[in-house]
Amino acid sequence: MVKSRYRRLAAGFSAIVALLLAIVGYRHFASHDAPPYLTARVERADLEDAVLAAGTLYAQRQVDVGAQVSGQLKSLKVDLGAQVKTGQLLGEIDPTLLEHALRQAEAEEQSLEAQRHASEARLELASLVAMRERQLWDSEATSREAFERAQAQWHMERANLREVDARRKRARIEVGKARANAGYTRIVAPMAGEIVAIVTREGQTVIAEQQAPVILKLADLDTMTVKAQVSEADVLRVAPGQRVHFTVLGDPDTRYEGTIRAIEPAPQDFAESSGSASGGGHASSGAPSRGGAAVFYNALFEVPNPGHRLRISMTAQVSIIQGTAKHIIVVPSSALGAKSAGGSFAVRVLAQDGRVETRQVRVGMNNQVKAQVLSGLEEGERVVIGEVPHGDGASPTGGEG
Repeated sequence: MVKSRYRRLAAGFSAIVALLLAIVGYRHFASHDAPPYLTARVERADLEDAVLAAGTLYAQRQVDVGAQVSGQLKSLKVDLGAQVKTGQLLGEIDPTLLEHALRQAEAEEQSLEAQRHASEARLELASLVAMRERQLWDSEATSREAFERAQAQWHMERANLREVDARRKRARIEVGKARANAGYTRIVAPMAGEIVAIVTREGQTVIAEQQAPVILKLADLDTMTVKAQVSEADVLRVAPGQRVHFTVLGDPDTRYEGTIRAIEPAPQDFAESSGSASGGGHASSGAPSRGGAAVFYNALFEVPNPGHRLRISMTAQVSIIQGTAKHIIVVPSSALGAKSAGGSFAVRVLAQDGRVETRQVRVGMNNQVKAQVLSGLEEGERVVIGEVPHGDGASPTGGEG
């Protein structure tokens, strides 16, 4: 009785061990025969192919308002951020010295005017003397020497009058220059816009002999210009007239749109590089050595700026549209395999029974994230985009979608 009981226990234990071994063996061989895959579903979506670029915002119109004369900035009439109109007074330089220079020039002009009147009187007298001497000479009542002396004096006085006239013209020019310089002490707005920077403060002395010192910067922020840096690998795909949109870092949910106006023909630092290379023997080639640095070209476009939300020097994430398609069948670009001579791509498709088959698929637009399927796949099928390492525990269809 006891032996029979031990036999039943031993038989049950053996059955349990055999079952466990069978389960382990099944999982082991199943993991080798059918490895799990990362998959994605073939679906319909909108697709956009675009060149991506980083851009910087600038005011479409911006001027540096400077001083054309030297002196102390006596007063500044505006504050940072103020809205100004064309011709509005922005500041004033101490006019004392320039007003003195104007009065001196006017006095010099008046002196020459008096000299001209005196010269005219002497010329008239010399003319009368010359006429009288000619009459006497004709009647043989005077000597040749007296006649010639009268003629020479007349010519001299006429030349003196012309010389005084020339000096008087120069004096008028000096008066005009002094009057203009005195007017330049009043700094006015050359255009309507907003004060975006104040460089010189009240009380500072500006020296304008060599170059005009900047007093403040004025910009029209109603329209902004975006300079998008396009890499040399993409610049040949970009052309004027292409649509573009961008977002700024502070407001990624708002999209601004525009149209490419122009692409600068040389990199943005070309002028500086050429200037620094001008002293070398190869400067005439126009191709400075960059030492393997990346080359970027500016694509320019404008965008309206109501409310002045966009500001100078903001960073823009720019997309230059190459093409768009609506409600088309797409797959992840990572699902595309080798490209055949006919232009189709090998794509692995996971069937419902778990088998994987390879198909040749023709694709259209491809933005390197998703690709348009022209033929070879149906909506709802699953394509293989990768394999899960053993022991990952992922399901065979645990990919996208």
